[in-house]
Amino acid sequence: MMKKKLLVFLVVFFSTTFNSFSIEPDIFVQSTVNRASKLLGEDITKEEKIEKLKVIAKETVDIKGIGFYTLGKKRKSLNEKEKKRYAELFEEYFLKSFSSRLAEYTNPEIDVQSKEKLNENYTIVNSILKATNERPEIKIDWRIYTKKPENPLIRDLIIEGLSLARTQKEEFASVLNSNDDDIGALFKVLEEFSQN
Repeated sequence: MMKKKLLVFLVVFFSTTFNSFSIEPDIFVQSTVNRASKLLGEDITKEEKIEKLKVIAKETVDIKGIGFYTLGKKRKSLNEKEKKRYAELFEEYFLKSFSSRLAEYTNPEIDVQSKEKLNENYTIVNSILKATNERPEIKIDWRIYTKKPENPLIRDLIIEGLSLARTQKEEFASVLNSNDDDIGALFKVLEEFSQN
């Protein structure tokens, strides 16, 4: 009986200990950046880099959260089938856009400088992309979603004060406004981008 009680205690103790292990947002950002930087420095083809960058993005970015944010108020009028289709198309679009852009860099050096906890759900991590002969120093702020502290996720990048998620939201709103608010038109734009 005593052994059984001890076993139950150990199972409960270890499961709660490991599940409650939180990752500090600044450490999460630096380790993600180091991982991507190491990959970009590898002697492999651009296509291989793109595929590996997609894996990193799927693990570290809240693609679904960003997707529904960029849809704005339109998401409220979608049915379940349309939401599912949009989530699939946005993920393909995001992964292609993110990985092909990042694959252009060779060994980018990013230094995390500080962090500011906004609330229980969000922390802003400030960093600098170091200057090279080709480009000046760039300030990058990371909006980290921390509702699950053991699994922080990137929700936005603010580059020199410009939010990528907000820019994307404005682009999608423009597509919808030009097409009588037809979600099918946005689906078409996302499909075409992913297939090219």
